[in-house]
Amino acid sequence: MKRRKFITLLGGAAAWPLSARAQKTGRVPTIGFLGAATAAVWAPWTAAFEARLHDLGWTKGRTVVIEYRWAEGRSTRFAEIATEFVRFNVDAIVTAGTEPTIAVKRVTSEVPIVFALAVDPVAAGLVASLARPSGNVTGLSIQSSDLAGKRLDLLRDILPNLRRLAILANVSNPGSALELSEAEAAARTLGLDVTRLEIRRAEDIAPAFEAIKGRADALYVGPDALVNANRVRIHTLSLSAQLPTVYGFRGYVEVGGLISYGANFTDLFRRTAEVVDKVLRGVKPDNIPVEQPTKFELVINLTTAKALGLRIPDKLLALADEVIE
Repeated sequence: MKRRKFITLLGGAAAWPLSARAQKTGRVPTIGFLGAATAAVWAPWTAAFEARLHDLGWTKGRTVVIEYRWAEGRSTRFAEIATEFVRFNVDAIVTAGTEPTIAVKRVTSEVPIVFALAVDPVAAGLVASLARPSGNVTGLSIQSSDLAGKRLDLLRDILPNLRRLAILANVSNPGSALELSEAEAAARTLGLDVTRLEIRRAEDIAPAFEAIKGRADALYVGPDALVNANRVRIHTLSLSAQLPTVYGFRGYVEVGGLISYGANFTDLFRRTAEVVDKVLRGVKPDNIPVEQPTKFELVINLTTAKALGLRIPDKLLALADEVIE
C-alpha cells in the first residue's frame, strides 16, 4: 500500500533511483526536462541537447542525470511535472514553449528554468528583458510572431491570388495567442480577409475546420504543444479541405504540411545545452541574457503541393533548405 501511494504521488512516473542517489550524495547534478509532447516527436531535439552537453563535458548517467517527463500535449501536466521536479530538488528545469515555461515559473522561483523555445519571452512576462532576464528564468527566444509576415509572403508566392486566410491557434497558450494576433495583423496589412480559429482542446479542431469550409484559401497554423500533438490530424483535415498550410517549424511539414519557415529547433536545443552548462557551473539565470535564433529554415513538401494541385515557384525551391518529395 505504501509503495502504491508513493507511485501515485509521482503522478505515475517512474521512480528516480539514480537522481535520488545523486541528490543525496550531492555529487551529480540533475536536470529535469519537461517535454510538452512525446519522446518520439522530440527525439531529434533531445538528441541534439544531449550531444551538446556531452561536448561540454557532461556524461549522461555519470556526471549529469537527465530526468525526462512528457506531457503528451496536455497542458494540465505542466504544473504536475514541475512540482515533481521541485520535490526532488533538481538543479535546473528545461522547458520548451511559452505555456509550459509559465506553468513552471508559477511553481518555483528558486530552481533555474531554461526555456529552449519561447515565442516572445518579454511580452509573455517570462523575463524582464532579453539582456537582463531577472529572476530564475532564461533561455532562447524563437521570436515566432516576428516572422508571421514572412510566412505569409512565402504563402503568397505559391498562391498569388490568396484573398481569404484562416488562422488556427490554441488561444489558451499566451505564446500562441500572441502569434495569432501578429499573424492577423500581418494578414490585414496585406489586404487579406481573416478568419480566426480559436481552439483550446483537441476536440475543438474538427469543428474549427467545419467552420471554415468554403471560406478560406489557405491556413496559417500557430504551433504549440496541443497543435503539435495533433499535427497529423490537422494535416489530414487540411488536405481533405484542400487548404494549403503554412507553419512555424519543419515538424509539421514532415508529416504533410505544405510549407514552414522558422528557427532551426535542433540548433536552439544545442544552444539550450550551452545555457544549462552555465547554470550547472554556478551562473545565475539573471546573469545569462536570453538569446535569439541565428539559423532559420524553409521547408517545402512537394508531395503535398502535388496533392493540392499547386506548383511551387522555382525561386522558392531554390531558397528552400529542404524539399520533401
